[in-house]
Amino acid sequence: MKRREFSKTVLQLGVGAFGMAAVGLSWAQGEGSGFVAVTPPAPVDSPTGKIEVVEFFSYNCPHCAHFEPELETWIKKLPADVAFRRVPVPFIGDFEAKQKLYYTLEALGKVDALQQKVFDAIHKDRVAMSGDKATLAWLSNQPGIDKAKVADVFNSFSVVGKAKRASQLSEAYKLEGVPAMGIQGRFLTDGTLAGSMTRALALTDQVIAQMRKSK
Repeated sequence: MKRREFSKTVLQLGVGAFGMAAVGLSWAQGEGSGFVAVTPPAPVDSPTGKIEVVEFFSYNCPHCAHFEPELETWIKKLPADVAFRRVPVPFIGDFEAKQKLYYTLEALGKVDALQQKVFDAIHKDRVAMSGDKATLAWLSNQPGIDKAKVADVFNSFSVVGKAKRASQLSEAYKLEGVPAMGIQGRFLTDGTLAGSMTRALALTDQVIAQMRKSK
């Protein structure tokens, strides 16, 4: 993936949500660490006492489609003190329509049922799903979707606002490639930095463990 040059300086956490300074990540400093520090830290939206983990993705990204089953397995094993969320990024193809698609699924409580199905439709079935009209037409034909209401949700102020905030968070993380994992607004890893998304998930687990010790 093509990405910006991120700072490879010493990775430290300033005093923040958990009242901590450095969290003992000296083992992961510098080149080859597998992740980078996000400076300044990105906004965090998790409840107090929770460690936020964000997966940045695009429905139009084949790497994200390939990663989804592994991510789903990982999510099921997350401890109770981790607040996980997905964030659709503001790049790759018709990103605005796909951002609204994700937040529509979220509003309808259909992410678990249809997340993989969206990827399959685009990357396996080659469904023509570009732009608002085609994306909404596909979604309207899915089981359990109320055709009379889905367009209102798709174009709602809430969904459009969440898409805008997703774009802002992507910028705050200085993101240029997906899939990628952001941890507590302070660290970022992806397949390029870590060598694979399997290792990126393992590194995410390690950072979570270090943060937990610093509470």
